[in-house]
Amino acid sequence: MRMIRSFIVISLLLASTTTIAQQRDGTPIERQMTAEEFKAAGLDKLSAEELARLNGWLNRTVVQESKKAAAAALAVAKQDEETKANRMLQFGGGEAFDAKMTGHFDGFERGKKYTLDNGQVWEQIDDARMYGVKLDNPTVSLKPSLFGNAWYMRVDGRAVNAKVKRVK
Repeated sequence: MRMIRSFIVISLLLASTTTIAQQRDGTPIERQMTAEEFKAAGLDKLSAEELARLNGWLNRTVVQESKKAAAAALAVAKQDEETKANRMLQFGGGEAFDAKMTGHFDGFERGKKYTLDNGQVWEQIDDARMYGVKLDNPTVSLKPSLFGNAWYMRVDGRAVNAKVKRVK
């Protein structure tokens, strides 16, 4: 879906830029159409003054509409980037990584928050427990699950994993 949206954004930007460039050079409609198209549209019946007014209106309208389309395309692109950034914050970016936990660790417990040396804060959301552990600034490994958006934390290579979510 994101790929389709990006394609649409790029297409709109290219189309609007091309159209603005064509209209800014003042190319009149009679030169943009074939003689048959011009006649079939009934434009050959216009006086020189009427044709000039039509060209003026078309140039202004195309430029205005192209600017609107470009602004809308940029808004969609910005929204896509914001959505992607929010997803990265929520899900941690999708790549497993190691970090150091700051402070003392004395086991897993639902609702506990764990601060890492990279500034991230993760909260335990399952009932995993680890007893009898007392560590200062241990190394932690965080891995995304194979399915969904769950993350698992392991401390100092121990066997117990706790399900966590990123809160900062």
